[in-house]
Amino acid sequence: MIPKEILKKVKRIEITTRGLVNDVFSGEYHSVFKGRGMEFSEVREYQPGDDVRTIDWNVTARMGHPYVKVFEEEREMTVMLLVDVSSSGNFGTFERMKGEIATEICALLAFSAIKNNDKVGLIIFTDTVEKFVPPKKGKIHVLRVLRELLYHEPQGIQTDIGEALEYLTRVSRRRTVSFLVSDFINTGYEKALQIANRRHDIVAITVTDPREMSIPDVGFIELEDAESGEVIMVDTSFGGFRDSYEMEASANVIQRTKLFQSMNVDHIDIRTDQSYVEPLMRFFRMRAKRFR
Repeated sequence: MIPKEILKKVKRIEITTRGLVNDVFSGEYHSVFKGRGMEFSEVREYQPGDDVRTIDWNVTARMGHPYVKVFEEEREMTVMLLVDVSSSGNFGTFERMKGEIATEICALLAFSAIKNNDKVGLIIFTDTVEKFVPPKKGKIHVLRVLRELLYHEPQGIQTDIGEALEYLTRVSRRRTVSFLVSDFINTGYEKALQIANRRHDIVAITVTDPREMSIPDVGFIELEDAESGEVIMVDTSFGGFRDSYEMEASANVIQRTKLFQSMNVDHIDIRTDQSYVEPLMRFFRMRAKRFR
């Protein structure tokens, strides 16, 4: 039995994201994510200006005058959501945790997909794959995906992005658009990303809290690594510590960005203190320009 508070969260997220899908994202999604190609629709009589390469010679021979094949875009596509639910997602210094924002973004993408008659699947992972929901169509299925994200109790606390990508490669033989949603506090996934991106269209979505990029001067505080449990005491009034912290955080972002660019992996940066709508829209616009 699913708790009432989970059902309430599902309904709230559905209402929030459905409005965004209907008003903002549906057309953008359709224009960016094309189907697998073109499929045969019908034949019709040749008209001046038609591409002679589309002439159906069998029908032309039977009818005694030229007929051409008509193709239309094959829209159906599979969207996979790879969602990091490790302990570092339970962090946020503004209104919501990183994990909560990740769930809402996944709901937005999932509702956009089903509005365009695409399939949606889900891989929930920590340092191992904890849940796999095979891709299907329809609103009922997307609501199930959303419930799984909200209801799932992670067994692991650490992160292994490489394991999730390897699992995707094993279970999805056909090409998918795969959104990898994580804070990317992890290393060693480069090879798995490279292999997965050869078969699939990987889009990396990084969710970051501003306190992971800089720390204010608030004196002595305890910092705990959510995934290792290590606790250290630091003096934030010491400018050298704050500078070193910011430099390391910035270096990690630069390194991650270079990695994505070197592999032609599209990436979207989301912050917990800002709306995710504009970064997603920028991504859609960028993709639309590229594929025109």
